[in-house]
Amino acid sequence: MPTDDAALSQDVEALRERFTQTQELYREVCALLFFRYGITPTANKLYQLVRKGSMSAPAEALSKFWQDLREKSRTRIEHPDLPENLKNVAGELIATLWANAQAAAQESLDAYRVQAEETVLQAKAEVAALQSEREAEWQALQAVKSELKQAGQQISTQDRALAVADANYASLLVTVNELKHDNSRVRLQLEDSRREFNVELDKLRAAAQLSEERSQSTEKRMLVDIDRERTASAKLQKELEAQVAASSRTAQQHRQECNALQQALGDSREKNGQLEGALQAVTASLDLARLESRQLQTQLNEAQVQIVRLGSQADDLHRQLEETQRQLQLEEAQRQQQLDEAQRQQKKSQTVKQSKPRTQRS
Repeated sequence: MPTDDAALSQDVEALRERFTQTQELYREVCALLFFRYGITPTANKLYQLVRKGSMSAPAEALSKFWQDLREKSRTRIEHPDLPENLKNVAGELIATLWANAQAAAQESLDAYRVQAEETVLQAKAEVAALQSEREAEWQALQAVKSELKQAGQQISTQDRALAVADANYASLLVTVNELKHDNSRVRLQLEDSRREFNVELDKLRAAAQLSEERSQSTEKRMLVDIDRERTASAKLQKELEAQVAASSRTAQQHRQECNALQQALGDSREKNGQLEGALQAVTASLDLARLESRQLQTQLNEAQVQIVRLGSQADDLHRQLEETQRQLQLEEAQRQQQLDEAQRQQKKSQTVKQSKPRTQRS
């Protein structure tokens, strides 16, 4: 594995600093490969690691290493009463037992190593699964944040709509106030027109009464004149024609005066009709203003209902936002627990990795 190669290179460099003699360095590297890393040393492997001396140097050091190893691993039975061949057989038997024990220990070590590697792979798979879950949760978190952003935008839109409704409401209030002011002004104008009409009507009535009084006075005077003429006709028969002519002229003048008075009375009646028409127009304008005022009041009521509905929608959106924030906090807490569990699993796997070299050394 790359990690073992790097560690082996570091150990060889450390031995290179400690042992300057070529044969000693090769011998120590052989021991390092065989005992620490469980690798059977070869001349090529030694030369690739040390790269010192000629090609015969690692072969010579390797031969010396195996010879020393055989000498150290050979068990000698030293007993003065035993024959030499029995000593050799007993020594070989013990050596065989030791070799078998070493092989069994190596197999156990290999099995433990395989088990440790499987545990590490399983831990890595669990870490990968947790990372996948973390990525999925992160995507879900981003989706929730996007939904929150959209909800915030909707709330902003509703706020703007509410502001527009408030502005419309204020504008309607201003319009209603203006219409009320115009209505008051029209009422004042109507009152002024009525007063002027009453004044003119009183004047016309006074003029008509005066004309009637004048007519009655003239009629009385004519009757008096007629009586006088009748009385004088008996006495003054001669002056009858002159008196008749005078009476005719007087009657014509009176007729002209009556016609003039009748013309004035007709003009007064016509002016009275015009004033009544103006009064009716003002009354119609007042009714129209009242109708517009009622329509504006209806629009104002509808705007108030719209404002209440928008306020209710804004409250609903605020409640949805709070619920989403609570769910987000709960998911964040769960994700933190899962991350803590993943970190504990990773620490456990690191502990297993650290215990592996110790087992190999033992």
